[in-house]
Amino acid sequence: MLNNKKVLILAENIYEDLELWYPKLRLAEEGIKVIVAGTGEKTYKGKNGYPLEVDGSIKDYKAKDFDAVIVPGGFAPDKLRRYKEVLDFVREIYNSGKVVAAICHGPWVLISTDILKGKKATCVSAIKDDVANAGAKYSDEEVVVDGNIITSRKPDDLPAFCREIIKALSKRDI
Repeated sequence: MLNNKKVLILAENIYEDLELWYPKLRLAEEGIKVIVAGTGEKTYKGKNGYPLEVDGSIKDYKAKDFDAVIVPGGFAPDKLRRYKEVLDFVREIYNSGKVVAAICHGPWVLISTDILKGKKATCVSAIKDDVANAGAKYSDEEVVVDGNIITSRKPDDLPAFCREIIKALSKRDI
């Protein structure tokens, strides 16, 4: 059990339902404390209209208190990357050597934090040019781990994505 670990999942409207809920529930099964933070609203709707009540706003949390951040896909990342607080949080997690995980369109946020340069990463094929133009080496794999960055392509990759997040958190002594 990873009872001493704490993960923040970012949320915005039009999130990919499975890419937020699957990690939230899977990590909780491991005893990890999961916090879901939005950008100011209390409730968000997924691509399929599934409602999500968040624990708070990203402004309410400090990166130093977390072991990882997860950026689900859908079109939420295009909204998330417009918030300085989101970018600062993700960048601080990365710079602290903690886990930064993004799936599907989630790497859009990583691109905006300028942390992908020189890294190997994957994403949904629709943004592979964006990832490459950010200086990353794109690879079409279910999950790619490069240092403390974990990326996956789509909902079908969620088992591998969560497995690598859990493995990375298991290795961290905090």
